[in-house]
Amino acid sequence: MAELLDRLDASESPPSLHGLHRYTVATLNEAIATLLGRGFAPRFLLEATASRPQLKKGHLWLTLTDGEATVPAVIWSSQLRKLAFVPEDGDGVTVVGKLNFWTARAALSVQILDVRPSLTAVMRRFELVRARLAPEGLFDQDRKRPLPPWPGRIALLTSVPSSALADMLRTVRERWPLTTVLLVPVPVQGAVEGRVCEAIERLAARAESLGLEALVVARGGGSREDLALFDGEALARCLAAFPLPVVSGLGHEDDTTIADLVADYRAATPTAALVALLPDQVAERAGLRQLRRHLRQVVDGRLQALRRQLLLLQARLEPLHPRRRLDLERRRLEQQRLLLRALSPRHVLERGFALLRGPKGGVVRSIQALRPGDTVSVQLLDGSLELLVQHIHSVAADPP
Repeated sequence: MAELLDRLDASESPPSLHGLHRYTVATLNEAIATLLGRGFAPRFLLEATASRPQLKKGHLWLTLTDGEATVPAVIWSSQLRKLAFVPEDGDGVTVVGKLNFWTARAALSVQILDVRPSLTAVMRRFELVRARLAPEGLFDQDRKRPLPPWPGRIALLTSVPSSALADMLRTVRERWPLTTVLLVPVPVQGAVEGRVCEAIERLAARAESLGLEALVVARGGGSREDLALFDGEALARCLAAFPLPVVSGLGHEDDTTIADLVADYRAATPTAALVALLPDQVAERAGLRQLRRHLRQVVDGRLQALRRQLLLLQARLEPLHPRRRLDLERRRLEQQRLLLRALSPRHVLERGFALLRGPKGGVVRSIQALRPGDTVSVQLLDGSLELLVQHIHSVAADPP
């Protein structure tokens, strides 16, 4: 066939029929099919826009276009049931396909083996949903709820099994093993927004009875197109209505979805979501040790202050103690006794003095109170004497 085309191009004059390869329509179409089969890989990628998709007998027929050219395409019913994303009119798509050529009518089409929304379509949908939800305040910072400081039980919404799940569970064990994780398996890619919303709504209805304190929505890496599920408006409203704080950990650090904007806390990755939500047991233990030292210092300081105050009060109470008062009174009484003894006439008599009383019994303090011939009484320590005054002699007073 290639030789036929070369000969046709080489001469502008009508070709001679002698020596030309002869085809029937069927053999020509078979030759074309053979050339197409040799010239294309079994599978290829195609960036296009889906146009006028129509479902016929379970198969989806559509046209793929890039604005300059079009090609018909088909998704067989057996493959359509497996797809996570079904394109609608105007959707940008990335197609994994292969060429189909029907020899009976020389019809060419792309058989779609897999189809995903293109990045352009994903971002356009993201912007549309964001513009629709932003006026309602679903992204406002003042509606963000604080995360629990030491959550005892959390719900983890993600796919099972996955490497991201293994990393997250390991993070829980390493950071805060006291937290119980309630795993809620859900598909995290494709046209499954309704199923994910149903799981969230069921969880919300039982959140209190289950003792949950937070919800983590997580999906591991992949392309931005793989995160299209989390740009859905219905999912965003479910997360906004959830009664507990929501932490999102979706894709990579550079990926931002509508679910990230609605969540109370947006983490860069699934593992980072658990790091943000759970305390670090190493840091908490260090903090407890520091707190213990601080409390010991406070208590020791308080005890020392109370001891000083007690000693001060003890010093103030010591003079008021009954025993101390008795001792003081006993000493004062002894002093009074000694004073009384010193002033006692008997004590004077013991020292050799005598007490002289006049005729009328009064104490004689001066010779002026007596006359010769008076009878006086002399009191000694061991008795008394009656004496008659015969003579009175005065003693000259000492000069001042």
